[in-house]
Amino acid sequence: MPELEVIIGLEVHAQMSTKTKMFCGCDNDAFGKAPNTTVCPICMGHPGTLPTPNAVAIDKAVLASLALECTINKENHFDRKHYFYPDLPMGFQISQFDFPLSEKGTVTYDIIDDSGKVSDTKVCGITRLHMENDAGKLTHKGTTTLCDYNRAGTPLMEIVTEPDLRSEQEAVAFAQELRRILIAVNASQADMFKGMMRFDASISLREKGTEKLNPRSEIKNLNSFKALERALQYEEKRLRKEWEDNDGPRKGDITVGWQDDIGKTRLLREKETADDYRYFPEPDIPPLTFTQEDIDAVHATLPKLPRAQKEDYMDMGIDEKQALQLVDQSDLRSIFDAVYATTKDAKRTSSLVLMQLLGFLNAEEKEVNDGPDPTKILELVAKIDDGTISANTGKDVLQKMVETGKSASEIIEAEGMQQISDDGAIEEMVQKAIDSNPKAIEDFKNGNEKALGAIVGFVMKESKGQANPGKVNEILKKKL
Repeated sequence: MPELEVIIGLEVHAQMSTKTKMFCGCDNDAFGKAPNTTVCPICMGHPGTLPTPNAVAIDKAVLASLALECTINKENHFDRKHYFYPDLPMGFQISQFDFPLSEKGTVTYDIIDDSGKVSDTKVCGITRLHMENDAGKLTHKGTTTLCDYNRAGTPLMEIVTEPDLRSEQEAVAFAQELRRILIAVNASQADMFKGMMRFDASISLREKGTEKLNPRSEIKNLNSFKALERALQYEEKRLRKEWEDNDGPRKGDITVGWQDDIGKTRLLREKETADDYRYFPEPDIPPLTFTQEDIDAVHATLPKLPRAQKEDYMDMGIDEKQALQLVDQSDLRSIFDAVYATTKDAKRTSSLVLMQLLGFLNAEEKEVNDGPDPTKILELVAKIDDGTISANTGKDVLQKMVETGKSASEIIEAEGMQQISDDGAIEEMVQKAIDSNPKAIEDFKNGNEKALGAIVGFVMKESKGQANPGKVNEILKKKL
């Protein structure tokens, strides 16, 4: 059997983060809403209704295209894509076909090894990005199927890659980087739990060293990175077995569905072609036209992208794994950036946010947005910096902030955790420590500097950790 290589391409559907749907004024947030409550005659395709394109959705699709280094087609239009499915109320989808919004982009992404380090850097080409509206949702109960049309009409970007991916690891790494980009430019929240980002993955095999693309298997509607990885692993093994049994590649394209509960794909149908969908220009929506000035105006709003963000954090001295953590979690990044802007100390900020805060949140099984917000963390930093509490006590306060949701001030006042900085009070405690530890004093006088640690420790224990450590050391050295 010849040596085979895997060829993978993705079609990614991402819901655009707009207030209203693609072609009507209905609420675009259907998650958790009662079925069929965010619909109107337009998104339900009633006769005599006319779709009106969402200008914000178009701007977000243009911004995403520029972030993916795509070329905007200054003239493009919507098309009708015909297929019947119960959750598609119009009987067709308003999409784009031969004149999409943008084409020919690239995404650079990293392969991360088990230690969290970058082991390789790859580039995947983007064939096109086009806009379309989503279908609704079907729920199957026994022999009954229920239709919820809340999601029908939701604005989508479909991002189609070149067949540049060579393993499930590359496919997942690319998809993760794409998600970071879409979130960074606020084109999509890409919340996969809410179905805001989904994948169709096409996979085929060919003899290594050849350029021919063989018939492919398209895996539909993968809704997580883990599902994408597992489905591609399974289908690759199945295609290799099929190649071995048939002494060559399969004869035609197929579409399969991923059954996550049993970890297998199942055949759905032979793959459709463009002819099956009977595309033609959408007669109710005029073509879209862009000037170079329009494109430049959107480009000027392009924020810093994830790879640049990661490099900035690493330049501060943050390690690669932590930098990726910050890029991936916008809520965590907001807290880190706010604390760093105050302290100007990356090491201290990293310790407070990425080690202490995350550690306490994990212990309580809480998400970042369920813990203290940046304002409350900054209040804690201020209490440490002005000497109200010590850094060590600050750690205890932070833990209680995560556990209770209270502010630093409330916890410090309620539990009497204010730091003791009064010279007279500390001098009394230091003298008591000296009197109680004659052996340590003798060792210090004999040249053992570390012996002072026992004296300081005695004071901190007597003061229940509230004595100002700096003043304790200062007064102790004066007395000795």
